Amino acid sequence: MAQVNVQQAHTLGRDAAVKRLAQFEEMLAKYRAKLEWSGPKAKIKGIGVGGEVSVTDTAVHVQVELGMAARLAGVDAQKLQGSIEKRLREALV
Repeated sequence: MAQVNVQQAHTLGRDAAVKRLAQFEEMLAKYRAKLEWSGPKAKIKGIGVGGEVSVTDTAVHVQVELGMAARLAGVDAQKLQGSIEKRLREALV
């Protein structure tokens, strides 16, 4: 199972950062995945993909695990990491 870990610092505070993650959620929808929020944490759920998003007052951490179905569908872990980094920067900086 391939794993992607991304951390993005911010100065928005936890609640504002959570609100700004809408762009990130749109990107996940392209991979047929969604976020299920519980306070400042969310589970990433989708076919062949899972993981977690956690938001603190100063950073957002995203961990994505790509299962066999995602890899067979051609999802490249390095490209996904780059896309996540870009979306988080756009949303939080």
